Amino acid sequence: MTKINLLNFDLKHMRQFFTDIGEAPYRAQQLLKWIHFYGVTDFEQMTNLSKALRQRLQETAEIVAPEIILDQPSSDGTHKWLMQLNCSNRIETVYIPEATRGTLCVSSQVGCSLNCSFCSTGKQGFNRDLTAAEIIGQVWAAVRTLSKEEGHHDRHITNVVMMGMGEPLMNYDNVLAAMNIMLDDHAYGLAKRRVTLSTSGLIPQMQRLSKESPVSLAVSLHAPNDELRNELVPINKKYPIKDLMATCKAYFKDEPRRKVMFEYIMLEDVNDRPQHAKQLVRILEGVPAKVNLIPFNPFPGAPYKRSSAERIDAFRNILIASGIHATTRKTRGDDIDAACGQLVGAVADRTKRSVRWLKKITTESSENL
Repeated sequence: MTKINLLNFDLKHMRQFFTDIGEAPYRAQQLLKWIHFYGVTDFEQMTNLSKALRQRLQETAEIVAPEIILDQPSSDGTHKWLMQLNCSNRIETVYIPEATRGTLCVSSQVGCSLNCSFCSTGKQGFNRDLTAAEIIGQVWAAVRTLSKEEGHHDRHITNVVMMGMGEPLMNYDNVLAAMNIMLDDHAYGLAKRRVTLSTSGLIPQMQRLSKESPVSLAVSLHAPNDELRNELVPINKKYPIKDLMATCKAYFKDEPRRKVMFEYIMLEDVNDRPQHAKQLVRILEGVPAKVNLIPFNPFPGAPYKRSSAERIDAFRNILIASGIHATTRKTRGDDIDAACGQLVGAVADRTKRSVRWLKKITTESSENL
């Protein structure tokens, strides 16, 4: 008999699970706390559950998170963890420590179903969506690992960003369940502003998310006009900038102090000129926006170069002068390929995109010899 992985359940689904087996719904809060707050996976240690219930859970359920099989520490303190899934697939999760926070970058898919031209993850192709257990399991494993390193139980993860491998809104239900657990006071108790979902701009799912989850929103914009964004972020052909901006403008309409974070990767002589900054100012007019400029992180065969620091500063200054809150992201973990756009894991690619990419860069390398 296949056992049920209880990591898949947020509070709503955990209550339903206990109702279905004839137990009181309040058991859901108890189990969430044992699993996520205390990190317990042995039902026999869950002492406020009856012996009969513990035995039943032992026979029908399990608590299984992805296994960390490689820990790559960076010189700046960043950790990149390679996590093993089934079917020969592996994902990457990144922990970024800072003086006042610890941010965990979590994956939502094995590979990515989209194919943004500047992203190494997309060149691997795509295998499947992660389950809710595999998504929240990254948080579970990270908390346990960090606690062991420090020698005592303490939470070092203050922020979670759904910015790892994959497009989170292509895996909506599982991502939503995982984020519900992140926010739950019986689990990780993160504030809504400390959980951020990053999307390339899937408008129907964004509209649904605005009604169903209070988490923060980041939009991978990367271009100020449709022609360029069609090239960099192909999903733009389906959801163009005008429609995307209208959705972003309405996203926090009931919370006027909240803003959408727009991520903008800086590519030399592609999207980093003063006219691009001015176009960006125009399309963001009336949108509650913050802009995060991201220096491009190169990968083998990448067709782009990173903008110079001077050009990034000039671009940011144009935005600031126009009244837009703009910052430049500090690159972290690039010495271990853990920076933005560099996560690759190991993907049993169903799309054959990885084979085509490998053939392309191999051919180009041979021609340059």
